[in-house]
Amino acid sequence: MDFYTAPMTLHLYHCVSARSFRPLWMLEELQLPYQLHMLPFPPRALARSFLELNPLGTVPLLVQGEVRMTESAAMCQYLAATHPDAGLDVPPGDPAYGAYLNWLHMSDATLTFPQTLLLRYGRFEPAERQQPQVMEDYRRWFLARLRAVEARAAQAEHLCAGRFTAADVAVGYALLLARHLGLEAQFGPATAAYWQRLQQRPAYRRAMAAQHEAALAQGVPTTPAPDTTP
Repeated sequence: MDFYTAPMTLHLYHCVSARSFRPLWMLEELQLPYQLHMLPFPPRALARSFLELNPLGTVPLLVQGEVRMTESAAMCQYLAATHPDAGLDVPPGDPAYGAYLNWLHMSDATLTFPQTLLLRYGRFEPAERQQPQVMEDYRRWFLARLRAVEARAAQAEHLCAGRFTAADVAVGYALLLARHLGLEAQFGPATAAYWQRLQQRPAYRRAMAAQHEAALAQGVPTTPAPDTTP
């Protein structure tokens, strides 16, 4: 049997609205069966046994048979590529392939990265270790780089290939995180409209409901990870 079509259970280790929301949203878009394992945030401190599965102590962790992945944007690409009939992938022969990969990598390396510094030095660290100047610098960093999304969203409904792809999921999470950081009001009009469209997708709504219901069922706090304070 082809590896990619083998019926191996997908296991996703997730904290509410952390970067692991990217693969959760993808799983719902693909309508795949999966097992969702909820963890308190931060798991490296509050779920020490998780370190046996992922020495990094971070989410996401995606496991399918021998496949083990810890990078959220890579999971989006993997899930899309291994289920091409769903239409969320952009294959190498497609003229939009380069743009697709660029958006996937930009979603985390360029858009989510500065937000993680805002979270750490403005929310996760105790008051005496918070760094207002770091927060301001990286707030500006994020908003400056968000101009790429604004420019593209002003031209097209989706980021690439003329359709919804895994790249929209990956970038969409960066916009969700921006909402938790209070940056949504500073979106340009095209980005704001694009973000509203993403939130209307049934799979996005199912993923939101799935994490909340699973957290309740598994006895994990429902507070979104980005809103956690020391």
